[in-house]
Amino acid sequence: MTRPPHLPAHGPAHRPALLPQPPLLPLWAAVGLAAASGPILDAASPDKGIWPLAFVGIALVLLALRGRSADSAFLVGFVAGAAYFFPHISWAAVFLGPLPWSALSVLMSLWGGLGGVAIAWAYRWVPVRWPGEAARLVLLPVTVAGLWVAREAISAVWPYGGFSWGRVAFTQSDSPLAQLFAWLGVSGVGFVMVALVAALIEIVLAGAWRCLLSAALTVLVLLLIPAWTSLPGTTGTQTLRVGAVQGDTKAGYFDPPENRGDNLRGQIAATEPVYAADVDVVVWPEGSSDLNPLAFPEAAAAFDAVAARADAPLVAGIITARDQGYTDANGDEVYRYYNTSTLWHAGEGQLDYYDKKHPVPFGEYVPDRAFWRMFAPDLIDLIGREYTPGTTDAVLDVGSAKTGGRSVLAGIAICFDIVDDQLMTEMVEQGAQVVFAQTNNADFGRTDESVQQLAIARIRAIETARTVVNISTVGTSAIVHPDGSVHDQLPWYEPGVMVDDVPLATTVTPAVAGGRQLEWLVSFGALIVLVFAAPIASTGPRTRDLRRSS
Repeated sequence: MTRPPHLPAHGPAHRPALLPQPPLLPLWAAVGLAAASGPILDAASPDKGIWPLAFVGIALVLLALRGRSADSAFLVGFVAGAAYFFPHISWAAVFLGPLPWSALSVLMSLWGGLGGVAIAWAYRWVPVRWPGEAARLVLLPVTVAGLWVAREAISAVWPYGGFSWGRVAFTQSDSPLAQLFAWLGVSGVGFVMVALVAALIEIVLAGAWRCLLSAALTVLVLLLIPAWTSLPGTTGTQTLRVGAVQGDTKAGYFDPPENRGDNLRGQIAATEPVYAADVDVVVWPEGSSDLNPLAFPEAAAAFDAVAARADAPLVAGIITARDQGYTDANGDEVYRYYNTSTLWHAGEGQLDYYDKKHPVPFGEYVPDRAFWRMFAPDLIDLIGREYTPGTTDAVLDVGSAKTGGRSVLAGIAICFDIVDDQLMTEMVEQGAQVVFAQTNNADFGRTDESVQQLAIARIRAIETARTVVNISTVGTSAIVHPDGSVHDQLPWYEPGVMVDDVPLATTVTPAVAGGRQLEWLVSFGALIVLVFAAPIASTGPRTRDLRRSS
């Protein structure tokens, strides 16, 4: 039996045809697009905060990766990562100089290169393994978005606890998509952003304009309706009057005060207006006291005085040394240091505390110190104090006689804790009704770091449906309500107080309940698709198609 001439040499007549593939960009053009994407993505974040540019930056990266081989895709991904992270975290060089900033930026760029390889493979393999319009316009964008999220998720936890700063969803604190954080979480919103851009690219390149209307309707149904729908229980009837104090003290780890106790005295002076406000709790920032009240009687007396005058508990950031760690070569006892938030009651002292669970590597401690010291001994020796990861829960009961004796649980996030998805989820699961985000931005000067952090705090407020009291030593300090709106804010480098009756909430948002699971689902789902699409699992005609399409 002879084959009709109009049928292909392989496959049945009903097999869908592979949609036309766009020509591969020259490598120089792809690298140029990747280099351009970095400043554009950075401009989507504060201080510029032009959030639509995030979608432009994503599009440039994806266009540059289409059809590339593994080695050129790694180069493109690396260039895109470097072009983004070098300007985005330039604040890391303020006190430590260019080496740590460069090292961290290069590390994140390497992750960008690896992620670029995976996405390029998806562009080469998925349309061949599953040819046809549905696969190209739906499965391919979803796979690409899942691989993007997987790269962000892995780099956020490894190595040395990872670095979660700079995720693409963190650009959307002012966007119409912001309310989606309560439904999907940070990784979920990032997935939606990349999937939308990837789908639009495929629609345009394939000339499938009839799909544009259905795609727009899908966006309206799946995104805008949930974004405009209020979650139940996000605005409770109970409130807590919080007095948050920005002391405008040095409080910098690498720029210590001139005299012992200067930071504590400055913080006490800045607290003066709080005493007339009849607050339920006083909140000081991370590193607000350079004297540990558990070790220095004069500091304990000062803490007692503040709590007594305010007639309210004091939550303050201190450095504690306890738990004998080991004996050094000289026979001296070495204690473990902790970055601690203490709950202090007048006349009773410390009743509870939270130790920061995620100290920043090469900032608050040096992992594998002996190894890294060989490369930069002077720099490594600057970090003389090794913070130990905490093991306590992340909530403090700030209830007192002022709250009628009822329990009020405050979740504590110290500085970069605010970017850790798991820590934020855990504090809500532990019963947090409000979040105190204590931070010390003095080490970063007047850079974008503090406004980037405030944007993340606003996203966390929406995601958890909790008020976030973002209190810094020098700014940017603000009180953010559960809808992400800023109700009070202090100017940079000025002492001041914020007093607000913040709503307490007990609801668990879909993002808290399932956001981490969604991250795993889209990440592993994309990796599974990639494995099944790999040409090693394909033989015969599909392999020939792959060669033609690449």
